[in-house]
Amino acid sequence: MKFLLDVCTCLKALEQSLVAGGHDVLAASRSHPDAADDGLLRIALEEDRVLITLDKDFGELVFVRKQLHPTIVRLVGMSVDEQVTAIQELLSSNPDDLAGPTIIVVSRDRVRVRRHP
Repeated sequence: MKFLLDVCTCLKALEQSLVAGGHDVLAASRSHPDAADDGLLRIALEEDRVLITLDKDFGELVFVRKQLHPTIVRLVGMSVDEQVTAIQELLSSNPDDLAGPTIIVVSRDRVRVRRHP
């Protein structure tokens, strides 16, 4: 699976975990450090990557501005270790949820999945 880690989520542990799992990971902090959110959304869509972020602004782009999007996973209120665990669990228990376009919000006690047509 291909992932794009937003600048705010480019944590080495998360990147290493995904790469160790055989995934193709692009870290925006290195590849597109100055890209705006809509630019990252476009890159993820064009390259068929799941976008992982901490940023709620992507919700405005999708729900208010109606931009086309890939799957977006937003991690909320978690430590680095919890983020790594959450993504690993999502990949192992709900891989179909990552088929886009989907918005997934993951917090410590809840996973919300919203599919878009």
